[in-house]
Amino acid sequence: MNSRVLFAEDNADIRELVREQLEESGYLVQTAGDGEEAIQMLGLATYDLALLDIRMPRQDGLAVLRHIRAQNLPCRVIMLTGVDELSVAIGAVKLGADDYITKPYSLDTLLACIDRVLGT
Repeated sequence: MNSRVLFAEDNADIRELVREQLEESGYLVQTAGDGEEAIQMLGLATYDLALLDIRMPRQDGLAVLRHIRAQNLPCRVIMLTGVDELSVAIGAVKLGADDYITKPYSLDTLLACIDRVLGT
């Protein structure tokens, strides 16, 4: 069965590029442009994995992570962070994120992280 991924990223170009790459790799991907939209989508469907940009408008990735853990959703989480936010990403792991990747990242790095987190 193909894993369902929610990708929350406020940069539309990155969001579309990564969605296409993940779909070509066999994932079923839905996207959100900000954390508030991601939280709404998490209430409508079940996802195996959430890829969350830390900095987004309305609600940031940490707010989405807190929501996922507070609701006990069966969703793995990978945080996407700029190098200057590394301490924030490490804090996110303490809040329950499964892993994090620093930007910019390659598709190979992202896929390897996803495989590791999902155990595929």
